[in-house]
Amino acid sequence: MHRIRGRKALVAALAGTAAATTALSFAPVATAAAPEAAPTKSRAIADKMIKSDAQFQCFSNIVERESSWDHTAQNASSGAYGLVQALPATKMATAGSDWRTNPKTQIEWGLDYMKERYGSACDAWSFWQVNNWY
Repeated sequence: MHRIRGRKALVAALAGTAAATTALSFAPVATAAAPEAAPTKSRAIADKMIKSDAQFQCFSNIVERESSWDHTAQNASSGAYGLVQALPATKMATAGSDWRTNPKTQIEWGLDYMKERYGSACDAWSFWQVNNWY
């Protein structure tokens, strides 16, 4: 089974059928940023910052579980904040004054924290798997 990616590919796959006409009749709809837009942006930023695929995957595993890639995620009971759930959240200010709103700043701080405390994102992920926290 092949995945059809993009509008042109879909139209090409449907060529010669009534469905092709229907597919062409729909115009893109402008919407407010989808809820998944911020997590997708955060993931893309991290992917550019982390050169190793393995380290990116380890970092992603942690962030997915800690915040679901929501850079504004806040733990109601502890106050931990952001992609990497820093506690106290203000620690991220060492990476930039925009730590509350900038995923790049949070990623930079998180990577530095993981490197200093565990050695790498993958070492942090190994710890997380045993303890369900890092």
